[in-house]
Amino acid sequence: MDSKKKKLDWPVFIGSGGFLILFILLSLYDNEMVDSAVNTLFAYSSDLFGAYWQLLLLGNFFIGLGLAISRYGKVKLGKQDKPKYSYFGWVSMILLSLLASGGVFWAAAEPMYHYMNTPPLAGGGEFNNMNAAFAQSFMHWGFTAWAILGTLSVIVMMYVHYNRGLPLKPRGLLYPIFGEKIYHKSVLGSSADIFSIIATVAGTLGPIGFLGLQISYGFNHLFDVPNTLTVSIIVVLVLVLIAAISAATGVDRGIYYLTNWNVKFTIFLAVVILVVGPTTFIIDAFVGGTGFHLQNFFMMSMYRGEEGWLSVWTIFFWGWFIGYAPMLIVFFSRISRGRTIRELIIAVSIVAPLVNNFWFSVVGGTGVFFENKNTGSVSTALNEGGMPAAVMAITDQLPLGTLMGLCFLVVAIIFVATTADTMAYTVAATLEGNDNPKRWLRVFWAMIFGATTVAILSIGEDSIASIQNSIVITAVPVSFLLLPPLWNAPRIAKKMALEQGLIWQREMRKKVDKTDK
Repeated sequence: MDSKKKKLDWPVFIGSGGFLILFILLSLYDNEMVDSAVNTLFAYSSDLFGAYWQLLLLGNFFIGLGLAISRYGKVKLGKQDKPKYSYFGWVSMILLSLLASGGVFWAAAEPMYHYMNTPPLAGGGEFNNMNAAFAQSFMHWGFTAWAILGTLSVIVMMYVHYNRGLPLKPRGLLYPIFGEKIYHKSVLGSSADIFSIIATVAGTLGPIGFLGLQISYGFNHLFDVPNTLTVSIIVVLVLVLIAAISAATGVDRGIYYLTNWNVKFTIFLAVVILVVGPTTFIIDAFVGGTGFHLQNFFMMSMYRGEEGWLSVWTIFFWGWFIGYAPMLIVFFSRISRGRTIRELIIAVSIVAPLVNNFWFSVVGGTGVFFENKNTGSVSTALNEGGMPAAVMAITDQLPLGTLMGLCFLVVAIIFVATTADTMAYTVAATLEGNDNPKRWLRVFWAMIFGATTVAILSIGEDSIASIQNSIVITAVPVSFLLLPPLWNAPRIAKKMALEQGLIWQREMRKKVDKTDK
């Protein structure tokens, strides 16, 4: 099958695009009805699938680590001897896939929330367990969360696309079970792609919506621009326009350079805060939170008490990352050619989480430090203004507070752009089944992300809750697509190791021994 041949998958395009356009129109017609339906489906999704998702993430992480340290870790992926991108550039693109979602909005607010109200699995209470607060944030944005985005499934996808020459689509994860028929007018295959695209849109409208609210709040705080729904919508539309331009230029130009620049700028910002801010406290937060997390890893990962808290926090995050996964699997497959299985798993499951968690320590740790020093300096803003207020409350207390606040706004703007352009690219690649989709298709999906985000923001007063609930619902069907790689990835790794001569002698010796007997 010629992967370079560009042929739009019209059933998937109509199914996914049609559903999203219908959702947008229904939201405009009767947003209360849509809000009620979303809330009801969210409750069912959380109750019925929460435990399954927790086990799915754990299994994915540990099987991936097992492959990384095994003899199959040396297997090269994508039928390419050398990687196309530098290690820093490659890891930067990986980092921006999830760090963009939590880099500003959640990094400031989540550690503060868990510090103000200690998670129930750490005993509950108020302002009494800093290590538990950071550990909970690290767990939500840490090892298992990153692993589900692109380790075992990427191994399967890269084998199917680059070794077998089949289209780069989420349905490729089912190829080891159903063979090539999953690509030929398959209802199951088309459904897998449609649900993956819808879940990706829901997952992408999360960071666009969250950071859009963050940016409009920041403009109000710094420049007295009215913080209204209209302003938030205008901000989202401008951000999506930037993303569409970046998506139009492709991975090797817009996405690659934008992510590289933003990671470097974010590192610079982190260093500045580390130097001028509470350096020792930040390091203590990272080390203490990591220690608490590792010590209580299984208890935190499999906690099933306090259903209300669990659905709002852990299950929401797991649903978000699961829904995000199919398109990031496509994207990671595109950028990881020439890398080994060991490099892929260590970069995604270990390096990226540690960088992510240190950033949370820098931003969130600074907030907790100021709160300890002056009670209410951050918590009051967070309680009254919600999550978007946390970053500005923190930067206000740093030297050159206005400039620091402006820097965070710049980071947020580019985070949104890199999230939207990456996802627009991967959806377009899914619809065409190749890694260089048409420009108009990339731009179209960037605009769909913006329109869907605007529809969600217009639902009721609590836009954040509506965004969260929508994300979790769409993850349900996708979570079943991510189950087969748990056993198929090791099988495929072994097959590629044989093809690449990494285990030839050992396997041949076994065959000779059997023949002699």
